[in-house]
Amino acid sequence: MPQDVFAHSNSNWWEGGQKIKPGEAFLPRKLNTPLDKLARRHAGRRSLTKTERKHGRYIKARPAGDKLDDIAFDATFRAAAPFQKQRTEKRKRLAFAIERGDLQRKIRVKRVSNLVLFLVDASWSMAVAERMNATKGAILSLLTDAYQRRDRVGLIVFQKDRATLVLPPTNSVQLAQRALVDIPVGGKTPLSAGLFMAHDVLTHEKHLHPDVEPLLIILTDGAGNVSLGTLPPQEESFRFAELIANEKTRSVVINMEHAAFDQGLAQQLADHLKSPCYALSELKAESLYHTVRQEMSTPQKK
Repeated sequence: MPQDVFAHSNSNWWEGGQKIKPGEAFLPRKLNTPLDKLARRHAGRRSLTKTERKHGRYIKARPAGDKLDDIAFDATFRAAAPFQKQRTEKRKRLAFAIERGDLQRKIRVKRVSNLVLFLVDASWSMAVAERMNATKGAILSLLTDAYQRRDRVGLIVFQKDRATLVLPPTNSVQLAQRALVDIPVGGKTPLSAGLFMAHDVLTHEKHLHPDVEPLLIILTDGAGNVSLGTLPPQEESFRFAELIANEKTRSVVINMEHAAFDQGLAQQLADHLKSPCYALSELKAESLYHTVRQEMSTPQKK
């Protein structure tokens, strides 16, 4: 029987890999961007986002158009007021005449948690074990910050012949720490399987939590060499990357390849994801932390 290329289990399924301990974690510093101050003045959920639901803080109004489910009466009265003298016929029957074009709809915001989904290349294509050591240290630091800000975190590992959802989205730092320690390094690079699973996890989370702000962090050199179907591995990977980009999912690619051997594959992956790509020289734990914090603090274009 062919092996399943997707797994929902711990990362001990493969005994042939080399175990790499996490590097030292660090105390995350808070950013001083205006958005960060707005959203993080108090402990708790980090981001403010517009919501289509009928709960959340009413901040302004916009013309309702065809959406008549959450009318802002105050804004509607103000929109109709200048036209009352022109509506003399209607005002013979009404104290205040309102027409369809006057209707205003409430724009609400609510504080939501972010979902940080790590997609980690644990194959030998990453070459040096120290890079995984630094990566694990950075992830642990981000997990600590996520716990303090009530972000949810998930972890997918791809290597050998499959992608494994090591940690479904959770608020538990302890579970994530244990999952990180157990990740072995070695084998081929099924990048397509990792991207496909990431898309599946994010889609599922958006259905469960429609207001969630997802961020996909991909740590790889971009050199996929295992396909799910008949397409060449790199072409197939780029197809899945475009699928994620079309969902308007914010992504960050961390290029794990050494500069001397870099073929530009991580940058190509980032281009298809419509995301930034950061080089190996920026992979120090603190640099990676601030990179991700900056991405999450920058307003996303809707």
